[in-house]
Amino acid sequence: MAHGSGTKSVITALAANLGIAVAKFIGYLLTHSSSMLAEAVHSVADSSNQALLLFAGKRSTKNASEIHQFGYGRVRYVAAFVVSIVLFSLGGLFALYEAWHKFSDPHAITSWHWVPVVVLLAAMVMEGLALRTALKEARTTKGDKSWWRYLKDSRSPEIPTIVLEDTGALLGLVFGLFGVGMTLATGDGRWDAIGSGAIGVLLVVIAVFLGREMISMLVGESALPEHQDAIETALLDGEDITRIIHLRTLHLGPDEVLVAAKVAVPGAESAADIAESVDAAEARARAAVPLRLQIVIEAAPFDPSEARRDRETWEVDPAPEPDAPEPDATH
Repeated sequence: MAHGSGTKSVITALAANLGIAVAKFIGYLLTHSSSMLAEAVHSVADSSNQALLLFAGKRSTKNASEIHQFGYGRVRYVAAFVVSIVLFSLGGLFALYEAWHKFSDPHAITSWHWVPVVVLLAAMVMEGLALRTALKEARTTKGDKSWWRYLKDSRSPEIPTIVLEDTGALLGLVFGLFGVGMTLATGDGRWDAIGSGAIGVLLVVIAVFLGREMISMLVGESALPEHQDAIETALLDGEDITRIIHLRTLHLGPDEVLVAAKVAVPGAESAADIAESVDAAEARARAAVPLRLQIVIEAAPFDPSEARRDRETWEVDPAPEPDAPEPDATH
């Protein structure tokens, strides 16, 4: 995966979740706690998700082929979308089912009372370390944006996915610890079910948010506004391009963008001059952003009427004016 794609945070989270999953399953086998089982399955889901993200990151570097002529960059979006499905089903829905089952037939924790508490506290430490790694890596690309805006705007799926998973894991551990603690304090197993249910709701919410974002990327999102502005400025930063008639961008992958532009050049230029102008404009655009660009530029002599027609092509047609009432012919 490219720089800033979150490889370190994915590996850290995978190592933490594998260890946490084993500890949680041991805790469940000793105590039969519903919250422990929900958390154990949650950790298994997270581990499989992180392994999938690593596989997709490696797969995305495969060279373009005759069938996939723009490469395999979108494999990373597909993987993140599958992650959301796994998180929704194996994590969220299973926890909700376990909560319903335990609430219908509650059982107190009758042995090994200290085990779930110790396991959950240890898991919180490991998840906290994994989240710290993810946040540290995210700050290198986050800039001045709020965390909410960063998660919404990011074109790289790995770091937002890990940040959401690790945050959800920490909150889930808090819910699980609450359920287990109340069960131990009151002897009422329904508290354990409530903890499991809270974990399920949390995972469903995270999965839905992540799934919506990945669907948007699979459908196709433009470059970030700051990148699009930089490309536009670079194209115009020379006397060879008079104006940009229209400019469209599309992420082919987290690190690669398709740029399609129609530009106006001085009308007196020869074909060779136009080709040289286009080459120079492409070089400026590639130097302006930290992305790989696939650039298609159509150059045409500047014509105000053609520019107006192009602009109208990309604008929504206004609603037609209502027909004026016909004059009454009767007197």
